[in-house]
Amino acid sequence: MWIPTEHEKYGVVLASFRGTVQHGLPLEIGDTVQLLEKCEGWYRGFVHKNPNAKGIFPCAYIHLKTAHINNKGQFETVIPTEDSVITEMTSTLRDWGAMWKRLYVVKTVQHTHKNDGDLFHRLWHVMNEILDLRRQVLVGHLTNDRMKDVKQHITARLDWGNEQLSLDLVPRREFSMVDPDEISVTELFKLMEHRHRKKETPVPASTHHLFVHMKSLMSSNLGEELEVFFHIYDGRENRPLSERFFVRLNKNGVPKSPEKTERQCTLFVDLGSSDLRKDVYIVVHIMRIGRMGTGEKKNLCSVQYRRPFGCAVVSIADLLTADSKDDHLLKVYACTTESEWYQIHENIIRKVNSRYNLSGSNTGLAVSLQLLHGDIEQLRREYMVLFTRGVSITKKLGFSDVIMPGEMRNDLYMTLEKGEFEKGGKSVARNVEITVYVLDIEGQVMKSYVAAGSGEPGGDVYHSFVLYHNNSPRWAEQIKLPIPVDMFRGSHVRFEFRHCSTKDKGEKKLFGYSFVHLMQEDGRTLPDGTHELIIHKCEENANLQDSSCYLKLPFSKANLPGNNQAVKGTKESFWITSFLCSTKLTQNGDMLDLLKWRAHPERINDSLSKLKEIDGSEIVKFLQDTLDTLFGILDESSQRYGLKVFDCLVHIINLLQDSKFHHFKPVMDTYIESHFAGALSYRDLIKVLKWYVDRIIDAEHQDHIQQVLKATEYIFKYIIQSRRLFALATGGQSEEEFRCCVHELFMSIRFFLSQENKITSPVTQTQAVFLRTFPAVYGELLKIFTVREVAGFVRETLGSLPATAHAECPLEAVKLHCIARTVESQLYTNTESRCILLPVVLRLLQAHMQEQRDLVMCARILTSMLSLIRKYDSVATEPVVSEEVDLIVDSLLVVLMRTILEITNRPQPAGTNMRLQFQDITGEFVACLLALLRQMSDKHYQQLLQAFTSKDDLRDFLLQIFTVFRILIRPEMFPKDWTVMRLVTNNVIITTVLYLSDALRKNFLNDKFDYKVWDSYFYLSVIFINQPCLQLESFSPSKRKRVLEKYGDMRVMMGCEIYSMWQNLGEHKLNFIPAMIGPFLEVTLVPQPDLRNVMIPIFHDMMDWEQRRSGNFKQVEAKLIDKLDGLMSEGKGDETYRELFNSILLKKIERETWRESGISLIATVTRLMERLLDYRDCMKLGEVDGKKIGCTVSLLNFYKTELNKEEMYIRYIHKLHELHLKAQNYTEASYTLLLYDELLEWSERPLREFLNYPMQSEWQRKEYLHLTIVQNFDRGKCWENGIILCRELADQYESYYDYRNLSKMRMMEASLYDKIMDQQRLEPEFFRVGFYGKKFPFFLRNKEFVCRGHDYERLEAFQQRMLNEFPHAIAMQHVNQPDQTIYQAEAQYLQIYAVSPIPENQDVLQRDGVPDNIKSFYKVNHIWRFRYDRPFHKGTKDKENEFKSLWVERTTLTLVQSLPGISRWFEVEKRELVEVSPLENAIEVIENKNLQLRTLIAQCQSRQMQNINPLTMCLNGVIDAAVNGGLARYQEAFFVKDYIVNHPEDGEKIGRLRELMFEQAHILEYGLAVHEKFVPQDMRPLHKKLVDQFHVMKSSLGIQEFPAYVRASPVHFTNGSPRSSCRNSVPNIISPDGARVVARRSPLTYPAVNRYSSSSLSSQASNEVSNITGQSESSDEVFNMQPSPSTSSLSSNHSASPNVTSSAPSSARGSPQLQDKHKHSRENSCLSSRERPVSAIYPNPLDPAQRATPHQIGDTTLPRSDPNLSAPDKVRPTFSSWSLDSVKEVNNTQFSDSVGKLLCPPVPPRPPYSGSSAKTMRSQSPVPTSRSPQKSSLPPFTPSPTECQSAGLVSNSPVLSGSYSSGISSMSRCSVSEASGTEATTGDHPAHQGPTMPNSVSSGSDELIRRENKTPPPYSVYERTNPRRPVPLPHSLSIPPSVEPPALPPKPHQQRTSSMKLDPASDPRRADGVPQVPRPRPLPRKVSQL
Repeated sequence: MWIPTEHEKYGVVLASFRGTVQHGLPLEIGDTVQLLEKCEGWYRGFVHKNPNAKGIFPCAYIHLKTAHINNKGQFETVIPTEDSVITEMTSTLRDWGAMWKRLYVVKTVQHTHKNDGDLFHRLWHVMNEILDLRRQVLVGHLTNDRMKDVKQHITARLDWGNEQLSLDLVPRREFSMVDPDEISVTELFKLMEHRHRKKETPVPASTHHLFVHMKSLMSSNLGEELEVFFHIYDGRENRPLSERFFVRLNKNGVPKSPEKTERQCTLFVDLGSSDLRKDVYIVVHIMRIGRMGTGEKKNLCSVQYRRPFGCAVVSIADLLTADSKDDHLLKVYACTTESEWYQIHENIIRKVNSRYNLSGSNTGLAVSLQLLHGDIEQLRREYMVLFTRGVSITKKLGFSDVIMPGEMRNDLYMTLEKGEFEKGGKSVARNVEITVYVLDIEGQVMKSYVAAGSGEPGGDVYHSFVLYHNNSPRWAEQIKLPIPVDMFRGSHVRFEFRHCSTKDKGEKKLFGYSFVHLMQEDGRTLPDGTHELIIHKCEENANLQDSSCYLKLPFSKANLPGNNQAVKGTKESFWITSFLCSTKLTQNGDMLDLLKWRAHPERINDSLSKLKEIDGSEIVKFLQDTLDTLFGILDESSQRYGLKVFDCLVHIINLLQDSKFHHFKPVMDTYIESHFAGALSYRDLIKVLKWYVDRIIDAEHQDHIQQVLKATEYIFKYIIQSRRLFALATGGQSEEEFRCCVHELFMSIRFFLSQENKITSPVTQTQAVFLRTFPAVYGELLKIFTVREVAGFVRETLGSLPATAHAECPLEAVKLHCIARTVESQLYTNTESRCILLPVVLRLLQAHMQEQRDLVMCARILTSMLSLIRKYDSVATEPVVSEEVDLIVDSLLVVLMRTILEITNRPQPAGTNMRLQFQDITGEFVACLLALLRQMSDKHYQQLLQAFTSKDDLRDFLLQIFTVFRILIRPEMFPKDWTVMRLVTNNVIITTVLYLSDALRKNFLNDKFDYKVWDSYFYLSVIFINQPCLQLESFSPSKRKRVLEKYGDMRVMMGCEIYSMWQNLGEHKLNFIPAMIGPFLEVTLVPQPDLRNVMIPIFHDMMDWEQRRSGNFKQVEAKLIDKLDGLMSEGKGDETYRELFNSILLKKIERETWRESGISLIATVTRLMERLLDYRDCMKLGEVDGKKIGCTVSLLNFYKTELNKEEMYIRYIHKLHELHLKAQNYTEASYTLLLYDELLEWSERPLREFLNYPMQSEWQRKEYLHLTIVQNFDRGKCWENGIILCRELADQYESYYDYRNLSKMRMMEASLYDKIMDQQRLEPEFFRVGFYGKKFPFFLRNKEFVCRGHDYERLEAFQQRMLNEFPHAIAMQHVNQPDQTIYQAEAQYLQIYAVSPIPENQDVLQRDGVPDNIKSFYKVNHIWRFRYDRPFHKGTKDKENEFKSLWVERTTLTLVQSLPGISRWFEVEKRELVEVSPLENAIEVIENKNLQLRTLIAQCQSRQMQNINPLTMCLNGVIDAAVNGGLARYQEAFFVKDYIVNHPEDGEKIGRLRELMFEQAHILEYGLAVHEKFVPQDMRPLHKKLVDQFHVMKSSLGIQEFPAYVRASPVHFTNGSPRSSCRNSVPNIISPDGARVVARRSPLTYPAVNRYSSSSLSSQASNEVSNITGQSESSDEVFNMQPSPSTSSLSSNHSASPNVTSSAPSSARGSPQLQDKHKHSRENSCLSSRERPVSAIYPNPLDPAQRATPHQIGDTTLPRSDPNLSAPDKVRPTFSSWSLDSVKEVNNTQFSDSVGKLLCPPVPPRPPYSGSSAKTMRSQSPVPTSRSPQKSSLPPFTPSPTECQSAGLVSNSPVLSGSYSSGISSMSRCSVSEASGTEATTGDHPAHQGPTMPNSVSSGSDELIRRENKTPPPYSVYERTNPRRPVPLPHSLSIPPSVEPPALPPKPHQQRTSSMKLDPASDPRRADGVPQVPRPRPLPRKVSQL
């Protein structure tokens, strides 16, 4: 039985549990669980991370933890009762864990910056460190101090990690997280600010330390031991700042004791900030220990001397810029003359090069130097390793900047400066060495008290270094004598002088001595400074051990009596400098006199007077003794010395205000508490203090009085403590007297404070001094007086201040400062005293805030006041708190809001410090406002609102508070990571808004409606909901849970409030339509389902009210559409929102009368959302460019066609343009920008600044666009299109006589022509892609596209690219159209195969003599239709001859726009499926091979081929296949009697096949003749074999002699022309009557396309290509006639291997084993390299795979005529002769009456400019002839949807529905007819005559190419009416394709006229030929200002 758990409530999972049992709950190790019930070893409960899933799990898997239970019962919450730091650690590490894993993914997958990788590793280390520390805390074995340290480490690391991961700043107090509900908002702000400041601006340390580690000395001339001395030297004052650090080095230059690190490392401590400057140096002196001279022999002398070696210097400033711990190699310098040694470091610093030089080129001192900051204790914690290893401390000379009490130091420093010695009977100067001893009072040498420096222990004796032969040596050598204080008295130092002889075995001979006493008889120590000591001569064997014999002698020349001139006159002297650094000894006699006042009572007056002159450091040394002395004198002689003692006391108190002695204040406090014994002193102190206060007003000089008042705090401390001691001693006697004295004192104070004086008056300054110190007195008074009494003193004292003070008066600031300290004092914390003091404080505060004065201090006061008012005060104090809140609200609420408004609207100050201060006070005032509002209850709000006497006041208040709330919500109000503060702010705001909305409803509705207040309310609500800090979806699960538990979802609360308020508006809703549509839409886009359900119905309400007002809701629709784009591009909204929006609104409008129009609006908006969501998804980082471009095209077209939003349309044009440039799709980028170009005209109309365009005229912008487009066409190698634009620009320049630019444009045009002829262009592949399934984006879903591949991209590469773009897609393995299950599947299916382009401009391609460079453009540009062939067997397959049943299924795809265009892919608009019979197939195959042979033979004859191999291989392939039965199979299949009888309708086709076979034989014969002429010698045997095989082939076909029609023209080329004959010197061997035969074509024929492998005469489709590389092919299968389907990518000459040219399946290549259509379609799956069914044997007209570069053989396209015309209808046209002066009409005698064709050279030459293009022009094109009947019937054209609005010219194009506008779109300024040229005339006009069109241009070529709404190559230029400029606009480079070959394009300016009329015959829409009246061009609309 399941029993509810009582105490077992909370646990942690010890091991993972799968939960496989019934009702089992899966658990992961580390999860925390809440336990609900227990039963026989099982618990029932839930995991905290998913509380909704409850289940059972074994007890053994759970470790129980103690927990605290709230709300026991069904809704209980369990809080673990562990240390809050542990709880925080656990949750934080969980959050970090997830983020850390993401960092790993970022690091490894995306290979991001080094910083991310570093963070990954650093976070890993910190997490491990926290886990270790957590373990220590959990074990619970730590001491309190250690626990504190560990928690500090933990919180520091948690904060570091949170900062690195951009997580929230955690407010803490003593390491524990703070609950914001349990402290006031002002306190919370202070905590946050403190932690933020700590993070942002670390306080600069005032104390610094230098760490030095001596490593080694590198030098070539070592060999002696060395001594190295470091010290810090002040180059400005030329004195050492520190004592010396001493290291001994061995003979190798490394430290002698490497194991003792304290002898190698030191810390120069207590450097002040002023010491870190450029002229402070580290100076290093090096001494060697050895012989006198470095060159002396070793055995000459055994005595060791200390001799100078070298010196090194480095500036401390260099260390400030260096890395944390650098190794330095210091250069070592030596003296040029030894006597300069004492100042070598100064010479190096001053760079006196003549006095020193490098001691050796390779001599260097290796030292590690590091500057550390902070006090020494802090360093001990931070650098524990440093101190545990051992480091010596090197002290500063003198005290540090701050002297700490308790610091014990007693160091005497002596510097051996110099000496003056006589020769002593020697011929040369002496080598003097000094030996130093310290002796005690008994004359014994003191052990270990002579130290050369830190680092080495002190010794008994010190030897100076020796200067060679110098009687005036200067040593400047410092030694330290750390003698204990108690041993100073009677001690002396003795200096012995010896001559060090370099001879006589190196003996050191004593010749004199000096000594000095360390303490004088009166107790003063040796004064600091230089002392000249007397040198007493003595013999070498003199006994100095008995010090008494010489101590009576004089020691200093300064102290000699006047009569001892003999000693004064001696030349020999010795100078030393002494410096005492002691906390116990003094050198000051006056100090000693004062301390010994009882011994000399007569000196008391003097001593008290001199106290002020004594150095402060001397006074603080003896602080307690001095104070005892003063109060002793006061007690004994108060009448006589009372005033002087008081002044001395004031002096000492004020001395402690100095920052240097500030730390001695606690010493004085301790003295007062523990040592002070002046029980009677209070009377004298009060009396003297009152005496001074009473004299203030009359005194001329206020300085001394101000000093007295500065000391008020401590004077009161002495008074109060004295009184307490007296009361304790006497049992409280004289209490009343004392109180009277204090009252009288305060009366005097109030009197002097109440005086009004001038601003500059000294009394005013004295008042200010008193107010600064007054708050410090409160605490002392409270020791004796009650709280109410003290509060009364304070209120009366502050109240006595003059009220009317000037704003600039300094007293005002001081007054406020005094109030601040009062509020922060202990007195104010008591509720009783608060009631007394609050009115005074509020009055002063209100006055300052109203005048905006001293706001920093006001903020501080307000913060302190509100911090004391707890939200959860005890019940007893609640009435008091409520009263206080009342007072503060009445006085300050309005003024506080006004202050916040004024501060935030002020410009921020420039200085960084000022700006920080400015931000701080804003934050503080905000925190105060929030704290106040949070304290307000219902009662307070009611009182506040009732207090407003008029509606205007209430209105102003509401507007003000709503504005303030909007400011508080701003992101910049608090730092980014202050989420806790933001949530508190929002909680306060929503609570307040709920109170105020009632007031809004009651006071500002119906007839009292106020739009401004309501608008402010709604605006606030909207930005409240949209705050980033409330978007819980972006939070981690744990953070989201915490927020929801504490505050709930505040967005939903505010949303419900908005809805409620909206419903109250009634008819006033119309005031907010359409203004609030955008804001409300933004709210509904927030991904919160409840909020959306509440807010979306408001749109229905808006539609309804708008419908009532206007009869429609166009405003609503327009606003929705405008706002959606911006909002969704910001990342708002999702698919769920789209569905919800649709469903809620459709449901709402079901019963409305306007339902239909409502549904239309909802559908439009929903479709826009679909596209915007797709666009946003595609624009995400990491998405491929193809997706982005396709999506942008879809959205761009939607804006143009469906929404008619021109500005958005233009914006997306530019976005698409940028995407293309980024993807290097330069051609597409040009087409895209051309869309904008088309919207502009050549006019001077000014355009506003837009996007990146400046303000400029329309002409300038259009010129810029033209130039940009030309540049991109050039980069995209689409030069033909660039030429058209160049011409148009040239015309503009010419019309303006801008010949400079005209010249540049002509040169640019010429360069484009050059590039067409000279540069190679790759022909791209085309691929058909089907996107099936619901998982594709909307713009792709269940659609098929044709895509233009990249350069060199073949099918496999394209497939792989598509699968990479859509990684979840499944590649379909067949080419059949998918069924509905695929369409509706919740998946992605891709179907990809290659297709062949069908060029529209056949005429250019069929011309002979047109270079391949030009043809290649027309093969792959402006392509609308693409073809794909799939072979299959119909009926029973004949195994003997499969050609009998081999059919071809031919699919033709028509696109919505031609490629290339604004995208690399366009959707398929129409599919056409036809089946090609076996016979037609055979005709086509043979015909194609014939064409290929003709091409190769012609190239060979014209010597275009570098190599004859291609012709050899082609001949070999055809002859070999024919000999082995290839053609015979056709004969067997189609020439047998059965076939002819069964297919009588194929008679003509059979005849055609026979003709082609004979023709092929004849071509082969001719080809062999040509081959024989050019074949090289080594290939003669092959040629002979071919000739022999050819005869066998002829006989096998039964050909003895060729028929006449074949003989007449065996190799006739229909694309040959007189023009080509003239141009090429190729003998024309073709008879003129051969045209009839060659012109005949099967209805299914297409142009040949450079395909060797396309011939069906070889089943191995790659054999010809293989033969290029010398591979032979099997001749058995050459005539096998098996179709070889191939893809356009793998059968191309660009393919990597020639062996993959045929991509037919193996079953379709060599053997007739295809069984049926279905098997074939299954096997010909999605495009593996060898299994793709695409036409290889049935070649496409322009299969890209078979194209070669112009240098390759076989790529000249042979002529093909229109497959829909029968052979007799096709004639060979003559060439057109062009001249620069005129254009002649050429009558083509070979044109038949019914059909004629116009030739079109790719870019015709330009005619001369004919002046004004507005003149009447006649058509200059060659004669257009009528079309065949079936081609002239065109589908009806759909007019533009907005045609009725733009009364322009007739437009037959839909409005940019995914295709190029063929004129100007419906949104542009006019519409243009698609077919503006001249249609071929029928009947009325003779074929040779072009119609004349008055006032218009009739371009036959332009018209003939406009069919079926398609686009001609390379650029369609349509006429337009332009009343302002003669030169109209070019339109898109793509119009619908023509079915007929295009005519010659006219010269550009002939197409441009100032007016335009349509010839009835030229307009395909006018079947009746009735001319239409041209419409005038409409006025430009506003958007065209863009």
